[in-house]
Amino acid sequence: MSLQKRLPVLLSGLLLCLSLSAQVPYGPIKPAPAGEILSNLNKLNVLGTVLYVAAHPDDENTLFLAYMAKGRLVRTGYLALTRGDGGQNLIGAEQGENIGVIRTQELLAARRVDGPDQFFSRAYDFGFSKSTNEAVRTWGQDKVLADVVWIIRKYQPDVIITRFPPDARAGHGHHSASGYLGEEAFKISNDPTKFPEQLAYVKPWQAKRILWNVFIPGAFMSNKKPDEAGNLIGIETGLYNSLLGKSYGEIASESRSQHKSQGFGVAPNRNARIDYLLLKGGDPVAKDPFDGIDVSWKRVKNSDAVQAQVTQLISSFKADQPSASVPALVQLYGSLGKLDTTNNYVKIKRQEVQTLIQQCLGLWIETNPTDFAATPGETVKVSTNVVSREEYPVKLVSVHYSTGKDTTLNLALKPNEVVQYPTSLTIPKTQKISQPYWLEKPIDKGLFQVDNQQLIGLPENPPAVAASYTVEISGQRFVYTRPVVYKSTDPVDGEIYRPFIIQPDVTANLTERVFTFSDNTPKTADLVLKAGRANVSGTLTLTAPTGWRIEPASVPFSLTYKGDEQRVTFTVVPTNQAKDGKLQASMATSSGTFTTGLRQIAYKHIPTQTLFPPAEAKLVKLDIKVTAKNIGYIVGAGDEVPAALQQMGCKVTILGPAELNGNLSGFDAIVVGVRAYNTNQWLARYQPKLLDYVKNGGNMIVQYVTPGSSFLRNDPSLPQLGPYPFSVGAERVTEEDAKMTFINPQHPLLNYPNKITDADFNGWIQERGIYFAKDWDKAYEPIFSANDQNEAPKQGSLLYATYGKGHFMYTGLVFFRELPAGVPGAYRLFANMISATGSPAASVSGSPRK
Repeated sequence: MSLQKRLPVLLSGLLLCLSLSAQVPYGPIKPAPAGEILSNLNKLNVLGTVLYVAAHPDDENTLFLAYMAKGRLVRTGYLALTRGDGGQNLIGAEQGENIGVIRTQELLAARRVDGPDQFFSRAYDFGFSKSTNEAVRTWGQDKVLADVVWIIRKYQPDVIITRFPPDARAGHGHHSASGYLGEEAFKISNDPTKFPEQLAYVKPWQAKRILWNVFIPGAFMSNKKPDEAGNLIGIETGLYNSLLGKSYGEIASESRSQHKSQGFGVAPNRNARIDYLLLKGGDPVAKDPFDGIDVSWKRVKNSDAVQAQVTQLISSFKADQPSASVPALVQLYGSLGKLDTTNNYVKIKRQEVQTLIQQCLGLWIETNPTDFAATPGETVKVSTNVVSREEYPVKLVSVHYSTGKDTTLNLALKPNEVVQYPTSLTIPKTQKISQPYWLEKPIDKGLFQVDNQQLIGLPENPPAVAASYTVEISGQRFVYTRPVVYKSTDPVDGEIYRPFIIQPDVTANLTERVFTFSDNTPKTADLVLKAGRANVSGTLTLTAPTGWRIEPASVPFSLTYKGDEQRVTFTVVPTNQAKDGKLQASMATSSGTFTTGLRQIAYKHIPTQTLFPPAEAKLVKLDIKVTAKNIGYIVGAGDEVPAALQQMGCKVTILGPAELNGNLSGFDAIVVGVRAYNTNQWLARYQPKLLDYVKNGGNMIVQYVTPGSSFLRNDPSLPQLGPYPFSVGAERVTEEDAKMTFINPQHPLLNYPNKITDADFNGWIQERGIYFAKDWDKAYEPIFSANDQNEAPKQGSLLYATYGKGHFMYTGLVFFRELPAGVPGAYRLFANMISATGSPAASVSGSPRK
């Protein structure tokens, strides 16, 4: 049964709201300061919509968005084609769809700052792309184009603005693809023969024009007029808003600083700023993106009286007594109801008026459960809290919960007196688990699989449970809907909200993502069972492909309390016939069979996210030898390489400042994690000691850094990244199946203790490597040459040098992706690299110099 059939009341309301707003409000219904209320009153007079289109979280011009949403007061939306799944993670180890979940929430946090609605297509960020053709081919052009058309038809923008041009100037294939798809969608969104299946929910729509928000490469914040032929205009966006007490540049910097997983905290820009727009299609433009577009009430028939009421409301607003505007707002709400309520702007403005009434009353309403999670069929206690702050008659008539329960209250609210109403809700047994809708099915290469058309575009799931509050004000009834959210108090951070979720009866987490076997020696596989409800019991079974034996075949479990955990150990025995595959857990109970794990993504800057991925790990049978056993590891950003080293049989010691102050000579190798030099400022102090470790016979491997590292700024006061000079650029090979040419096939790194062949580069994911070395000293020897199609060969993916008695390597190869994914050849090559201290001395004669 579909989600829509299971939760008809909830979804019908929430999906209707999608035509008006892309995000479900998070947290309580709460008041607003007087300046914001007056700004929202002014917005009632503006009937215009703009849609901004780009590729990733962080691509959007937050200054332009803030100016449009909070300055021009037009309805503003941002469509990011992807959720940023292919990027790197500065704050944790999440990768792929998990970093996509983080960046989704960071974008929503940004939108709560700068004001626009947030949309997404189904496109998966598969990593850096060098062409529009590759991007749309991987995604499936028609499917992502359909999504852009769907959002245009749903949101009905007057103006569409792209962040990037549809060509190489965009600097990334996803970027240029967003410009291309935006322009194509603009051309066809009004054609009923294009994607006609959408017309069951929306009508064709034609925007007035599409513009490119032109930038000068390398000078995004420059006010210099771009040298672009065509219909180009400039608008001043770096203005100050006295009602909000901030400039749009200050709002923009706060918004952009929400992208913490990318390290995009920025200082406020308080200078004057001009944004330039180039016409790409539609009607010519003279001075303003809304030229020739009537954004007044004249675009709605018979609205003269409404226009007069809005004007009077604005002129009579009292900042020290907002509730004085409530009678007129209630009257305005009634007047809007007499207009054509099928008109999109009439529906939008009725919602805005309803929100303004609540804001003027200082009305606060929320419903909180006593726990953040429940299982289908479970009964949970909730408490509804209501307070009105103004001396104005307000009655809480009733509360309706999306579980089907209705409560009639008829409570007259007294000013500043909190009303608490406790009750219990029973979660329907048919309720779906709270897995993000785009992750319910496996990713189809470049596209999330979403069957429900009306979910496409939503930034996150409709809430697991929602509460609708009927409030009577001046004889008129209004219904306000909010998600039921869990609230707790932290002794440091104070009041914290997190989504209320529906979880399985029991979950199982394997403690390793990948199990590697170099021979038929058995390994233990530990699982942690966790109860989603009280008194859950059953049988845990672990299965593997043919050629593997699991002992025991099954294990009974019994968990008494909700949240209880039980650790279970199995033995995995490979045979000579064992093939790579998946180790899968299933839990059979009286309620059914459960096959998911539990993953929580918790950072202070976003609401805690809960995912239920398959309860599985990868089994890899490796022909691998490792001579290095004792590894020191300096953790970088988004790093799961230490777990892979342990799977190779190595002992791994995490090295921080305290450990680096000690004796390093006992380590067979020291490995530096990705971007460690970018994220660990203290590392510079220990660089001389690390290089001495190499000189005295150690083996040091540095995984990629980004060019922003202080080590790469040619500052003579700072130690250099390696024992001999080299720099790091932006070169990369994005085709994961690109040919890897062995420059010197006899090099020890390719022969000891494992013979590396072309087969070891089969099955790599996303890319070969990023941030390659360049301009290296002749003491370094490049190991590989590789390139994407139609590009020159690049030799900077792996550099090797001897230094004193030891070995130093820099690599841009993406081991941080390949090892957690269980790619066999990546394990074999990395084993050779950490084992270099035991290999024959490498010759550097004839090493090419770049």
